This record gives sequence, structure tokens and C-alpha cells, in this order.
Amino acid sequence: MRAIGRNPDHLKILPAAFVVIGDTVEQARAKRAKLDSLVYYESAIASLSIALGHDASGFDPDAPLPDIPETNASKSGQAQVIKLARDEGLTVRQLAQRYGGYSGLAFVGTAATIADHMEEWLTDEGSDGFNVVFPYLPQGLDDVVERLVPELQRRGLFREDYTGVTLRDHLGLPRPANRFFSTTE
Repeated sequence: MRAIGRNPDHLKILPAAFVVIGDTVEQARAKRAKLDSLVYYESAIASLSIALGHDASGFDPDAPLPDIPETNASKSGQAQVIKLARDEGLTVRQLAQRYGGYSGLAFVGTAATIADHMEEWLTDEGSDGFNVVFPYLPQGLDDVVERLVPELQRRGLFREDYTGVTLRDHLGLPRPANRFFSTTE
């Protein structure tokens, strides 16, 4: 933003974040695993094949991910899939169901551990906030509102009052000039 003459505070990065909250980290992981297991395998394996840049339909679904040959697909995307499989010890089925469900940024844990990870993103300037993706309704929303938001508020990371009437106001962004209407009130 500075390089193009704009105020860096006028750009907000708000990635989508899938949030699964449990009483323990293990319980939250079990919830995530249950959600992933509900993804239809044939659709999931197609999603995994796309992410790998390689047809995964012939892989043993209950075995670890085999070595993947070089392809012209995205190298970084493929590496991310392989790393996830190795780091979490996922079978092909589990990996496919993850990619067939929600495979983006996810915070899975207790309200406190999720707040820790969000705080790290915020303080390291990885984001300015998050668009929370709920795993299911209404309980997923209730968990965020009743458990995560109070923890973030205790840390001073989440507002307790609104600062204006528009999203732009809440994000502290100036209102751009409008050639059709006056912005003065």
C-alpha cells in the first residue's frame, strides 16, 4: 500500500476461517473428523485429485498417501496437500474427505487455543480479522458467540461495542468520495 501511495491501514485482510470448538482440543479434533467423514467419498476423491494434480481414484482409501509423481499442477498446492497428509497422518480417505469438505484455514481446538492462534495471526499482521465459517448451525454459531468471542474480548482482540453504522465504520476505514452524492451529513 505504501509503495502505491496509500495508507496501509486502509487495506484490511479478513481470511475465511473454519472454526470448530470443543471442551478439549481432542474433542474439537473429533468433531472435525466426524464432519470430514460425512463427505461423500466419490466427490471427495475428485477434489483430492484436483488438489494433487494427479488422479487419486486408484489409491487405497485406507492407506497413507503414496508418493505423487511430478505433474504440471500447482507445485505449492500439491506440496500443501502432501504436507497435511504427512503432518496429520491422514489416510487417503481422510485426506480426500478434508479436501471434499472445507480445506481452507481452520482453527480447531478450545476457545482458548483458537484465540491463541487468532492472536498470533493478528499480532504478526497475517490478518486484520476473520470471516468465520461455521461447521454447522445453530451450535457452531453459538460456540463462537458464547465461547470464543468472550475469550477474544478478554484479550482485547474483539470489540465490545460497535463504532458506527456501516462495516466501513466498524473496520475504521474512511468513506471514499462519491461523485454522485455528498458524503457530508
